[in-house]
Amino acid sequence: MNLSKKLIPLSCALLALGSAHATNGYFPAGYGMKSQGMGGASMALAQDSYGGANNPASMVWAGSRLDLGGTWFKPVRDAERSGAMMPSLNGKVTSDREDFLVPEFGYNQMLNSDLSLGLSVYGNGGMNTTYPQGNFNCGGGPANILCGSGTLGVNVIQLMVAPTVAYKVSPQHSIGASVLLAYQQFKAQGLQSFDNAPGFPPFTGAPGSVTNRGNDSATGAGMRLGYMGRLNDAVTLGASYSSEIHMANFEKYKGLFAGGGSFDVPGNYAVGLAYTPSANWTLALDYGRILYHGVTSVGNQSLPVAPLGSPNGPGFGWKDINVLKLGVSWAMNPQLTLRAGYNKGDNPITPANVTFNILAPGVMTQHYTAGFTYAMAKDSEVTGAFMVAPRVSVTGPSLFNGFMGGAAGNETIGMRQSSFGLAYARKF
Repeated sequence: MNLSKKLIPLSCALLALGSAHATNGYFPAGYGMKSQGMGGASMALAQDSYGGANNPASMVWAGSRLDLGGTWFKPVRDAERSGAMMPSLNGKVTSDREDFLVPEFGYNQMLNSDLSLGLSVYGNGGMNTTYPQGNFNCGGGPANILCGSGTLGVNVIQLMVAPTVAYKVSPQHSIGASVLLAYQQFKAQGLQSFDNAPGFPPFTGAPGSVTNRGNDSATGAGMRLGYMGRLNDAVTLGASYSSEIHMANFEKYKGLFAGGGSFDVPGNYAVGLAYTPSANWTLALDYGRILYHGVTSVGNQSLPVAPLGSPNGPGFGWKDINVLKLGVSWAMNPQLTLRAGYNKGDNPITPANVTFNILAPGVMTQHYTAGFTYAMAKDSEVTGAFMVAPRVSVTGPSLFNGFMGGAAGNETIGMRQSSFGLAYARKF
């Protein structure tokens, strides 16, 4: 059986289960359970086979191993409009689906002491909402909070399959590269008011390709490069860079996303240090930046200066964000290692862009984490990680003020999160 036949079922399982995982915008706080327990810190650590998602150069230090696990993820998202002159425009709704299972998979094989070949399978997501219609009325009968009909929401899933090669260029330094093979799905519903509906402005240049078209899919490819260097017995430096992944367009939604349905994966980069003052203790600190502005459908401002779907059409208005990840691990004894971490990211959403981001309230800024690894035997271990992120909200003027005489009031989006995951690893 060739590799592609093995990956197709695994990819489908990831897509079916991992449809929400937003923390730093819509990027997870960390990839791999050990990283998650340390606030996502990973650039200068070689703990598992998720180098294709973190730092490809780490894989040659991780040894031959298989990692497999899953995280129960619970995001609670809500949206509210208040202050509208028409009382039926005011109200609050909470997204229905709050429980998700997010799988993870990694494999690494040492070809010799200086060369490794591995595979990391991971996902991005979190632009997932399913708001019930509620008790809104925009003047033409019952409606959802964005003046469409029925359930309102979107679902974006991004799956990455990252074959990775890493090489020690010297006894203390390595480089690595991952090919990022991307597959994504998208679905929107309840956005009829933006599909040139009667009584609303002509928002889109491609009517009939905005909402309720079912699932659409797209593929693309990119590259992640990494470096890791052990500067001395106590200090390790790591860095990685991921290019923007150019995806094929969502043809069913060419009237919604700027560029005729374009929805690429943002580029990002990170650097990190790990300090090991003794054999039992490790401190790790990462700084990263996610370049949301490079994707027009994500980074363009929501204010409709051009039709939806046009080359420079409106987007979600997300700004680039900085992310700091701090983690500590303590090997209490040969069997048990404990971890804790803190992840602080900028909020990509500004008050001027709140209306569109009712669909994707990626507002989280702080994440507190803890974790453990228990070695059941010399060649096997189980790892757990827990995360809690306090509620964050953003309030801004409704986009509907532009054609309702300033009478649509303000809108507020908010979210809080928690998660718990377990993973099993086999070394060989």
